[in-house]
Amino acid sequence: MKKRISEIKIGEIINNFFVVKIKKGIQPYANGFSFTLLLSDETGKTVNYKYWGGTSEEKIKLIYDSIKPDSIVHVQGKAGEYNNKTQITTNEPYTIKVVHNGLEFIKPAKKDLEKMWNELLNTISKVENPEIKKLLQKTFLNQEFAEKFKKHPGAIEIHHNWIGGLLQHTLEVLNYCKMAWHQHPELNKDLLIAGALLHDIGKLEELEVTSRIKGSKKGQLISHLVLSAIKVNEEMRELNDDLKNKILHMIVSHHGKPEYGSPKPPMFPEALVVYYADEMSSKTSEMIEFIKDAKQDTEDDFMYSRRHNKNVLLK
Repeated sequence: MKKRISEIKIGEIINNFFVVKIKKGIQPYANGFSFTLLLSDETGKTVNYKYWGGTSEEKIKLIYDSIKPDSIVHVQGKAGEYNNKTQITTNEPYTIKVVHNGLEFIKPAKKDLEKMWNELLNTISKVENPEIKKLLQKTFLNQEFAEKFKKHPGAIEIHHNWIGGLLQHTLEVLNYCKMAWHQHPELNKDLLIAGALLHDIGKLEELEVTSRIKGSKKGQLISHLVLSAIKVNEEMRELNDDLKNKILHMIVSHHGKPEYGSPKPPMFPEALVVYYADEMSSKTSEMIEFIKDAKQDTEDDFMYSRRHNKNVLLK
């Protein structure tokens, strides 16, 4: 039975599949040559791996060169401890081999993709502003875009990092925006819908999905906020300038502060709502996933979150 990284116990024999996240170079040691990898599984957790080879550097190099970042590997070895962390080690005759059987190392969707997609399309159908409705239809009714958007993850590991995560996050932001409109009917509902649905579409270019989720070179250099703004700007040449600028502002301000990637803070009510809706969706998902993972590692009532510098209640 395949074991998750969180279930591995010190001292047990490992005969399992992992995805390669990071490769480190070949190094000599007293009895030959070794190399180190960082391995991951479908939960996103990682474990250090060490291959201890013999004296033939050529043989070790052949094994090392066959392994690429994102390769799926079958590992035989033993779980030990190094620097107070679990480490898997392989000593001959145990092996590590690249496999090509299409194993899935991304978390499955948490909700039905077609139901979520229909909810999004139903929302667009009820938009009253003809310019906004045309923009949203032009974007989301494109078949190639739709098929990718339905399945794309929402992040690498912090929140919504599963198949359909981007769609789920987008709908959560949308529903938080609708709640705000019910409390404050003076808000422009159609503008809120546009901001919610379009704010993260740049993640289609920012995140690459192979055997794992990782940042693209383009995404690393430009960021999904800017990529979203570029994509939307290309699609709304026919909109009036005031509406166009407001939609672009909601996109580039949805992280709230410059230190979080936004060149501008939210400067009108609908932009503020999109920002807080994005925060509600991402932060709530993040804490829920943290608690699920933490419960696999401890029976304590609390676990410390380094990301937020605080204890989180688990029970």
